[in-house]
Amino acid sequence: MKKLFLLVSLVMITSMLLAACGTPATPAPAATSAPAANALPDLGGKKITVAVENAYPPFNSIDEATSKGVGWDYDTVAEICKRLNCTVEFKQAAWDGIFPAMQAGEYDMLADGVTFTEERAKIVDFSTPYVTVSQVVLVRADDSRTPEQLKADAAVKISTQVGTTNEIVAKKYFPTNEIKSFEDFGAAVLAVISKDVDGCVIDYISAQGFMKDQAGKLKIAGEISTGEQLAFAFPPKSTLKDSVNAALAAMVADGTMATLNAKWGLSK
Repeated sequence: MKKLFLLVSLVMITSMLLAACGTPATPAPAATSAPAANALPDLGGKKITVAVENAYPPFNSIDEATSKGVGWDYDTVAEICKRLNCTVEFKQAAWDGIFPAMQAGEYDMLADGVTFTEERAKIVDFSTPYVTVSQVVLVRADDSRTPEQLKADAAVKISTQVGTTNEIVAKKYFPTNEIKSFEDFGAAVLAVISKDVDGCVIDYISAQGFMKDQAGKLKIAGEISTGEQLAFAFPPKSTLKDSVNAALAAMVADGTMATLNAKWGLSK
């Protein structure tokens, strides 16, 4: 270490003497412009079609006052396209049959609070998950029963949406009860309010959305399943997936995702 210090000292002294003698300094290399490490892909104004139900608040629904689609999906995909230089066309689609439609490439992307499963991943591609949710039982506001009490009563009827992981959870948790599966959660929740069924198995975030839309009529009886991850879905080998993942990562990093999640109730 001492030898190294001595060598450095000699070099510094020599340099000072040369400078004093008028030796011209070597100019520093000119700065070169390089792309930012976090630069996002540019899709060149490409239009992407995004499937939504428009019946799954807070992710997507139709605003009765404006007749326009609103929700977390609308805001988040709009922000993604803003960052990727693309335009978005939302297309309303029925949930039943949506995965074969995605597999066939009828849409560029599915944004509908989609739960990632290994089975679904065999026919479509998924983005990075954007939130983890739990499954709950949504009941009328005046119903004091717990999920366990509902389960113990063979006369209890439970609603949910056909073809969803919620339906799978409902049939697993309520094996001896009648399960009524509807085309969309709007109908499944209305069945609770109208007393056609006693409760609805739905994810926590959407339960909050329906409770807001039907103020004072509904409440959460309790949680029955946890740890499901939601993500966007794409046709197999989609070239759009990686770009969307890059935009999502940037939105998480700069706090935009947290702001959107708080706005629409995706964060507890």
